This record gives sequence, structure tokens and C-alpha cells, in this order.
Amino acid sequence: MRAEQFGRTVRPVSEEARNKFAASDGLRPRAYAVIPGGAHTYAKGDDQYPLLSPGFIAKGFGCHVWDADGNEFIEYGMGLRAVTLGHAYPKVVAAAVQEIGRGTNFTRPSPLEVECAENLLEVVPGAEMAKFTKDGSTATTAAVRLARAYTGRDLIALCADHPFFSYDDWAICTTPMDAGIPEDVKRLTLTFRYNDLAGAAALFSAHKGRIAALILEAAKDVEPADGFLAGLRKLCHRNGALLIFDEMITGFRWPQRSAQRHYGVEADLSAFGKALGNGFAISALVGKRQIMRLGGHDHNRDRVFLLSTTHGAETSALAAALAVMKIYRREPVVETLERQGQRLKAGIESAVARHSLGNHFQLAGRPVNLVYACRDRDGAPSQTFRTLFLQETIRRGVLAPSLVVSYSHSDDDIDRTVEAIDGALGVYRRALEDGPEAHLVGRPVQPVFRRRGTPVSRASRTRRPSRLSPALSEGADRTVSVVPPQ
Repeated sequence: MRAEQFGRTVRPVSEEARNKFAASDGLRPRAYAVIPGGAHTYAKGDDQYPLLSPGFIAKGFGCHVWDADGNEFIEYGMGLRAVTLGHAYPKVVAAAVQEIGRGTNFTRPSPLEVECAENLLEVVPGAEMAKFTKDGSTATTAAVRLARAYTGRDLIALCADHPFFSYDDWAICTTPMDAGIPEDVKRLTLTFRYNDLAGAAALFSAHKGRIAALILEAAKDVEPADGFLAGLRKLCHRNGALLIFDEMITGFRWPQRSAQRHYGVEADLSAFGKALGNGFAISALVGKRQIMRLGGHDHNRDRVFLLSTTHGAETSALAAALAVMKIYRREPVVETLERQGQRLKAGIESAVARHSLGNHFQLAGRPVNLVYACRDRDGAPSQTFRTLFLQETIRRGVLAPSLVVSYSHSDDDIDRTVEAIDGALGVYRRALEDGPEAHLVGRPVQPVFRRRGTPVSRASRTRRPSRLSPALSEGADRTVSVVPPQ
């Protein structure tokens, strides 16, 4: 359906806007030619951003990034929440570079493996052993395999309100992007809802003696209800199952560096990553000794092939993680994240009230991990208005797929961001009155987890659209994720 059929005026692309992202425009068709989707991470793809946006980031320092065209932005995605201290944080970079100069991968373990494991276990209550790898998906999948081996059961139940645990079949089979996953595999994964203890109990009743583990994030955009996490732990143990926490985001961002310590609930197994390396590729599975030891050889049970990867203990990443943990011990990182997140939240809420947008633009989550929801004139979630908001904040020098602060966000950065968001919300207000098409250049963003692909036209790849794409149908606009899974 053409935009003209809506009876709306489409905003043209100015020559100035085209030129601002010329280098990105040159890279984009090259990327699509050699990379499925044009990016190696779905949340970083073109379909997650407006047409007028930086396509490629060339460098970053602190909370500022520069795109391929040299445009500077204050950033709030922070490497999909992996960069908590700030981009190219000097102490972390220095530690990693020092190890690179000594070699990064050897035939036998590095002493850093022991030191890093000991340091991480100090952060996680009840955890006694650790195994390192490179990404969150690998760590959570290892936890699932270990739980199945330990319990002798096949079924896994994951929290349906937390959209991304792993790129492996056991997790992705619960999303619309389940192509290529056998039906027999899909039947091995169940789902439950966050803060619904009765629903989790019903799963155990319906599948007696078959559930190996429940996996969830201890908290995400909503805080756990009183007794929910502790009740879930009791429920699991009463039914012979394990409790697994995915702490990829909460780890080193929540108070006391761990959601388990903050909420006072110990998981049997948990996965850490992202902020652990401040952008360097490192993640970890930690847990109780009697479970984790199945991945070793000092027992008389069947052995679990647990996280044996060539680059799992790369010394540069281990050194980065040790530097990160040292900084957290000596400096008020989490306290600063809370304070700056509160400053950002208060400023945005004031701007929302000033533009009378309380029913249309809403914040969610802890101040250290804010996300936002965009709604249309009728109050329905809207990818079109999310795209417009992104377009207008980018225009004002802020890159905010989420509103996640870092240790490097200064008061001035926060205040400049609030000013930019205030301007973007002014456009948002006008768009509610005269339609977003008068303000938005190009097509709306799309949810990551959608069943069918969206063909990318040559015009879309080179950011020179003349009208809104067919994706602006009501169905496409209502299929919404508040923030891309990361």
C-alpha cells in the first residue's frame, strides 16, 4: 500500500540529511551483500533504526560515539548494555593491552583463569565454581545442559516476559523466529510469566517429574513481587528442579553487582557477562559445586561436555574483567549509575509532563536500566512513533535505542540529553495532532522477533526513500517490542 493511499503528506529527504550519513550510505549496500541482515547482531540492524540515523559507529570514548561520517552522539545503548564504565575505559583497555603483549591463548591454562574465577565468585552469593566463555547465549545454554544432566530431565521452562536468553534452539523456539528448529525440540521448552508463581506451580503439576529447570532474569523492566523469587526457588527445589538466573544485564549494574545479592535469593546456576568485560568478549557460568563439577572429572557420574571453547579464557578478556571488578571494588560505580539514571529519569519525566505526553511516552525499568514505550494517538504501542522519537533524538545528537546510563555519563551529558529529548517530544506532540507521516522520513522500525522477512529495496539501503514503506500497515505497527532484545 502506498503512502498516498493514506491521504498523508510524506516528509521529503533533504540534501543536507542525505549528506550527513553519506559514508554510512556507502557502507550499507556492501554490508548487505556479505552479511545476512547487514549486521552481525540483530539489535544493531538497520531495521531497528530510522532511515536518518548513523549506520556504522567508528569509535567511542566514554559515553560519546562517532559514526563513519564523523557525527558525534551521546550514546545510551552502551554496546547493548555491555559497556557500563564507558567506551575505551582507560584502566580496562590498559589491562587488556598489557596481556595482548604477552600472548592471548596458550596450550595450558593461564593463571588469570584462576584469579578471575575467584574474583567473580566473590560477587555471586552461593556460587562455588565458574567457567568462562565468550557470550551470554553460550553460558545460558551450558546452564540448561548442566541442569538436564544433573536432574535427568528434559523439559526447560523459561520466562516468556524476558525475550532473549540464547540464540540456541531451546530458547529461540519460543519466538516467532523459530524457522529451522524441529518440532520435537520445541516441545522440550515450556514458558511461564514473570511474577506469576501460581502459573509456574501449574507447570510443575502439568509436567510432574519432567522439568529440569526454570530460567529467568531476576528482574528486567518490572521489579519482582514480594516473595516471587524466593517462592520460585522453593517451588523448583520442592519439585526436584534447578533455578537458573540470567544475570547478563543485572550483573554489575544492579546494586551490590548482583541481582541475587540485591534481592537476597540464590540461584543454583547463573550466567554473567556484558558489563563483566566492559565491552570485551567474556561471559561466565557460575553455580553450586555439586552441579558444576559434572563438567569436570572428579566425580563418578556421566560427564557433561561443559564450555570447552578455544577462546573461552582469552587472556586479554580475563584481564579486562579483572580490571572491571577491581574498579567496582574501589569506586562508586553502581551508586553513580543510580544517581545519573535518576537525573535522566527526572529530566525526561518533566519534559513528558511539559508536553502532556504521559499517555504516549512512558519510561520503565530501574534508573540504571531505563527503557521507553512509545504510543500513538489511541494509546496503542507504536513502532512508527518509536521511529520518530529515535529520528528526532539522533537529529539532536543523542543515540538512544534505550536509556541506559554508564559510569561516564556526566551531569552535562545528562542535561544535554534531556534538552534533546525535550525537543524530540515537541515533534512527537505535533505528530500526534497532524500525523507522524508529516515528520517521519521513511519506514518505521521493525520488531527483531518477527516471523517473515522484510525485503530491503535499493532505495532503503541507500537511505533515499520518497515515501513510507508498506510496513506502515496497522498490523505491522502494532507488533511491538519496547526495546530490542540484547
